[in-house]
Amino acid sequence: MTKPANRPSPGTAICALDDLDDPGARDFTFGSGTAAFNIFLVRTDDTVRAYVNRCPHAHQRLDARPGRFLTMNETRILCGGHAALFRIEDGLCTSGPCAGKHLESVPV
Repeated sequence: MTKPANRPSPGTAICALDDLDDPGARDFTFGSGTAAFNIFLVRTDDTVRAYVNRCPHAHQRLDARPGRFLTMNETRILCGGHAALFRIEDGLCTSGPCAGKHLESVPV
């Protein structure tokens, strides 16, 4: 599989753990324009996971409201466009139009 040009290499320092709320999520962009590679990090306790910021259903950004990735109770990832819900631990869609599909994970 070919790595997108602006995808960070595994082991790339993206931010300090303390830069993420617990629980919380934050987006990052590598590159710009049509070559931009958008990811978001999700922290729960001392565990951080990263996913490509793209809904597997409509291929749009998950954060319809910039920077908003989690449900109100901060237990699921929410697609702001379709209200699909994803498990934080593995990106599995548990409800919505992409049920059974996964967010694309990014090694961190």
